[in-house]
Amino acid sequence: MDFIKPKYREIVNGYLKKQNEQILYQGQKLTRKLIEHNISPEEIISLHKSIMLENEASKESWIASFDVLLEVMMGYGLAYREHQSLRTEQIALKNEIEVAANMQQTLLGTSIPEMDGLDIGAVSIPARQMNGDYHHFVRDEDNCIGIAIADVIGKGIPAALSMSMIKYAMDSFPDHLHNPGDVLENLNRVVEQNVDPSMFITMCYGVYDPRDHHFCYATAGHEPGFFYMANIDAYEDLSGQGLLLGIDKRAKYAEYTLKLSPKDMIILFSDGVSECRTEEGFIEREDLIGFIDKYKHLPAQEIVTNIYKDLERIQDFELRDDFTLIILKRTK
Repeated sequence: MDFIKPKYREIVNGYLKKQNEQILYQGQKLTRKLIEHNISPEEIISLHKSIMLENEASKESWIASFDVLLEVMMGYGLAYREHQSLRTEQIALKNEIEVAANMQQTLLGTSIPEMDGLDIGAVSIPARQMNGDYHHFVRDEDNCIGIAIADVIGKGIPAALSMSMIKYAMDSFPDHLHNPGDVLENLNRVVEQNVDPSMFITMCYGVYDPRDHHFCYATAGHEPGFFYMANIDAYEDLSGQGLLLGIDKRAKYAEYTLKLSPKDMIILFSDGVSECRTEEGFIEREDLIGFIDKYKHLPAQEIVTNIYKDLERIQDFELRDDFTLIILKRTK
């Protein structure tokens, strides 16, 4: 109320001097501020009264001042109805988004596969209600584990719908389509034909073969992950610079293969992990490696959970982008 009083006094005194319609219009504009700060009609009347008593106003001034009060109260009524209408629409929209978010969780739900000698951990947290990140695990007839991680350049409901399209496109592929490069080529054609040209999707798809412990992968412009080599206790960036999905329907995607030894790890993530922002700026990849290194002795799920908690904490518990982190760890 303290910040409103000088402005209201200025309007009242200005009108009493000039009785100008333009000044009354200023009073009407003031009503939005009154509603924004939850100032009630009773408080407005009390404020008006106190200003007039300060002025030791004459009867004529009191009568004239009611023009200002009437204009403010009329504007208040109109603005209040508009505010209530917008609030009702906002609540309805929020409820619809909650329903959509729950449906997305159901539609995009995936379970972490269990395999002797292999430990997998995954965490995916949306920055808002709808998740623009996507991850999925599949196991084929040869017992190979397919891992997909994708990120829409964009947020909200359009990004979430794109993720649903990716998931169901993958589900529709024939069982013999396993090679990561072929998977990305097929998805690229789907995205190019069905997604708005202003939206692009990055993706990495890899397959782990437990028979020879090879991890074969291809990437479509996705954030490069890490390969941890336990025998030399070192990390290296995953290769791959493939074109984002949806840019060129004729794009081809090269495949890369790594051999995992016991305790080696594949670390995949979205840019919500690598681009965590603190007061000092974005964290460096070396910082991210430091977080991984701190927990590398733990089971994979505990590693990703602890890293998420640490990165959430350094961002003051406010995610600025969707966060997805997956670790594939050979245990024996």
